[in-house]
Amino acid sequence: MDVDNQRTFARVHTQVRAHQPIASVADYQICRQVMRQASRNYSFASLFFPPDALKHVEALYAVMRVGDDRVDISYDGFESPCDAIEDWEHRYWQAFEEGTSEHPVLRAYLQTSREFAIPADTMGPYFRAMKEDVNITTFKAFENLMHYIEGSALPVGRAMVHILGVQAQARIREVIHHADSLSIAMQLSNFWRDIGQDWEIGRVYIPQDDLHRFGLSTEDFARREVTTALKDLLEFEFERTERYYQHAREGIPLLARGRLGVMSGLLIYRAIMDSIRQNDYDVFCQRARTSRWQKLRMVAHAYRSV
Repeated sequence: MDVDNQRTFARVHTQVRAHQPIASVADYQICRQVMRQASRNYSFASLFFPPDALKHVEALYAVMRVGDDRVDISYDGFESPCDAIEDWEHRYWQAFEEGTSEHPVLRAYLQTSREFAIPADTMGPYFRAMKEDVNITTFKAFENLMHYIEGSALPVGRAMVHILGVQAQARIREVIHHADSLSIAMQLSNFWRDIGQDWEIGRVYIPQDDLHRFGLSTEDFARREVTTALKDLLEFEFERTERYYQHAREGIPLLARGRLGVMSGLLIYRAIMDSIRQNDYDVFCQRARTSRWQKLRMVAHAYRSV
């Protein structure tokens, strides 16, 4: 069965068998472990989601993290990262087709998707982006980077809207538009934080057009120098990122629940840019971090804001 037919069958199958339990408590616990091992920021912010939503947030994170790791960290058991992510995609569609999976993360996400009517196709762009990540190492313009982000990040926000729900007076398309902005902003913040780390594995997520605008090239990263041009470039990217954060803020009141968790995540990821500034823009030798105390202060601010 080809991918298109798998997706069609998965949509029908999900509707027919949505009432059947799939995942166990242990499956969701594995998702929690995946998230906590992979992301301190996301894990911390997730603590402020409603308890009955938390395991579903963890399942969403885990299904994407497993794919990310197959591309970026280890493809053990496969000949290449491409083979590894294609296997994960096949297992994903197979889970929706058959109504279960041998993999605990897929069982958990399948259960979550059914409980909250998350379309199976939500993850289609994600698999496309992961496969592109194997071969595409630079991006000419911001529009090209956005095409990648449409797969690497937007599915997260869109699935989250289903999990958290929207206010009765809100239109789901409007809320998803704001969720897209938050997904973009958080992804961009990670890109700016990880410039040095990504360079070491042969990737540059700053658009080439932006580098040239400030008289830089990817070869400059090899020298690991923090120049005035680099600082100006980063401030240019920060300003662009801030606009997405601002638009994302406007959508948080439209969520039915989980507003504290979303606002906390927004503030914690936005603080990455402040941390880069505090490190004097050294994105090569110093990793931007926020302490637990700083994060708690952000949560307190988020509580007053929502």
